[in-house]
Amino acid sequence: MLLATLCVGGTVALVSLVTYLTVRDNIYEQFDSSLTQRAHAAAESVPVASQFQNLPAALFASGDIQIGLLEADDTLVVPRGAAKPPTSEPELAVARGGAEWSLRTDTESGIRVVSVPSGHGQALVLGQSLAQTERTLGDLALVLMLFGGIGVLVAAGAATAVARTALRPVERLTSATERVADTMDLRPIPVTGDDELSRMTQSFNTMLSAVAESQAQQSRLVADAGHELRTPLTSLRTNLELLLSAGRNEAPPLDETVRTEIETDIRGQLDELTQLIGDLVELARDSGPQEMVERVDLAEVVERALDRARRRAGDTEFDVRLQPWELAGDPGVLERAVLNLLDNAVKFSPGGETVQVGLRPLGDGTAVVEVADRGPGIAPEDLPRVFDRFYRSTEARTLPGSGLGLAIVRQAAQRHGGGAFASSRDGGGTVMTIRLPGTAPDRNE
Repeated sequence: MLLATLCVGGTVALVSLVTYLTVRDNIYEQFDSSLTQRAHAAAESVPVASQFQNLPAALFASGDIQIGLLEADDTLVVPRGAAKPPTSEPELAVARGGAEWSLRTDTESGIRVVSVPSGHGQALVLGQSLAQTERTLGDLALVLMLFGGIGVLVAAGAATAVARTALRPVERLTSATERVADTMDLRPIPVTGDDELSRMTQSFNTMLSAVAESQAQQSRLVADAGHELRTPLTSLRTNLELLLSAGRNEAPPLDETVRTEIETDIRGQLDELTQLIGDLVELARDSGPQEMVERVDLAEVVERALDRARRRAGDTEFDVRLQPWELAGDPGVLERAVLNLLDNAVKFSPGGETVQVGLRPLGDGTAVVEVADRGPGIAPEDLPRVFDRFYRSTEARTLPGSGLGLAIVRQAAQRHGGGAFASSRDGGGTVMTIRLPGTAPDRNE
C-alpha cells in the first residue's frame, strides 16, 4: 500500500512539475513575444520626443503598458501623466547603439522590460507588469497541487482496498497454517477462486494430505508393531517366569526335557524379536524418493543374495537364469529385498524342490526379478495384500516370520521407481516379482 501510494505520489508530483514548467515557459514565451512585437510596432510609429510627451497616458495605461523614449544621455521621456518604465544599463546600451535590443525583468517592480532602437539616438522602452501572469501561474500551481493531492489520496485508498482484498486470502492461509502448527489439525483448507493464492492453497492441502497419510501410516505401523510384539513378549515372559519359579528352593525341579524345550522356545522367541525389530527399523526408514548416484549391477546383487540364501536353504535348490541389467540405486537395499523373496520361497517350498530365480528385461526400459516356488500358493483374495505390513495369509500364520519381509520388498522397489507383484504359478506355487527401471549394459564397453 505504501509503495503504491509513493509511486502514485511521485508520478503525480513529476507530472505536475513538468506540466507547470511547460505551461510557465509557454506563457512567458508568448508574453515576451507579444511585448517585443508591440515594442517594434511602437518604435516604427513613435513621434519625436516633443510630440511623444503630448500622447495621452490613458492610451497605454488601459493595456497595462508603460512606455518611454530613452535618450542617449539617460533622459527618459514618457507621455504626460504616465508612469515611467524602469530603465537601467541594458536599455541605455540600446539607446547608445551598443545593443540591438534588450529584454529583462525588473525584480523590484515585477515588470518585464523590452527596449528596441527607435532612431535619432533613442530607444523605445516598453514595460508590462507580470502580476497577472504570476497570478495565472499561481492558480495553475494551486490546481495541480489540489488535484494531485486528491489523486494521491484516491490512489492510497484504492491501494489500501486492493491490498486488503488481495491479502485477505493470505491472512486466511496464514491463520490456517498457524492452526495446523498449533493443533496438528490436518484438515484441508477451504479453497475459493482460481488465482495464484488458490493454487497455493491447493498445493498446501496436497501437502497436508501427504502429512496426514504419513501420520496414518506411522500410527498403523506402531499399532501393528505393538500387536506383533505382544505375542512373543507374552510367551517369553511366561517361559522366563517358569524358569525363575523352578529355580526357587521350595519349587519342584523341572524335568530336563521340559527345561530344554523352554530354553529352545526362548531362543526362538528372541530370534523372532530380533528379526521383527530389524524389519521395523528397515521399514521406519524414509520410503520417499532419494538421490541415488551409485551404479548397480542388478545381476551381481541377485548373486550375492543367492549366496546368503543358499547357506540357510537346506536341501532346496535354485535354478538361476540372469541377464545383465543396470540401474542407479542402493545395492544394500536391493540385496535385502531379493534375499527376502528368496527366504520366503525357501520357507514355503517343500523339501527337495527347486526355486526358480530369473532376471530379464521386458523391452520397455524395465527389468523383472522373478522368484518362483512350488509351495502351497496364495489364495486369490490374498494376492493384493501380501505386500502389506504385518499381513499374513492363513497358510503362513503357523510359520515363523514377522509379516514384514514382503513389505520391505515393496518399499525397496518403490524407492527405486519400480513395484512389487505376486501371482499364482501354473502347476502350483507362487511367483514373486520385482520390476525396476534401468538399462541393459553396452557389451561393447
